[in-house]
Amino acid sequence: MNEIVHATCVARNGRAILIGGRSGSGKSDLALRLIDRGAMLVSDDYTVVTPVGDRLLASAPTNIQGKMEVRGVGILDYETVTDIQVCLFVSLDGDIDRLPAAHSSVTVAGVPVPLVNVNSLEASAPLKVEAALDRFGLTLP
Repeated sequence: MNEIVHATCVARNGRAILIGGRSGSGKSDLALRLIDRGAMLVSDDYTVVTPVGDRLLASAPTNIQGKMEVRGVGILDYETVTDIQVCLFVSLDGDIDRLPAAHSSVTVAGVPVPLVNVNSLEASAPLKVEAALDRFGLTLP
């Protein structure tokens, strides 16, 4: 059964990254910087997730597919990918441990997904997300 989550989603090398946080926390801004580094937009602000066995696939709701709100600029069109396996959840609201003892996970639509907390306003945030995807993210079958 599909579920809609309040998260922006981008894909890097075929693996989706959900970026969750309260309104105005920088979800779209971080996604825009990841896109600038080679990621592809899946969905902005709201993402449809579909559990398929032990995997979770991400897509955009049809009414916002290919659209991204860029504050101060407007709604822009982007090339998108769809039905991409979610491999990492980035929270912009959580406490950031300097040296986390172990990575944690969050359950989305009944499927556990590795979780990291990031400050989206740091210049290094996109690099941290990429490093977390490489270090903690689920691998593709």
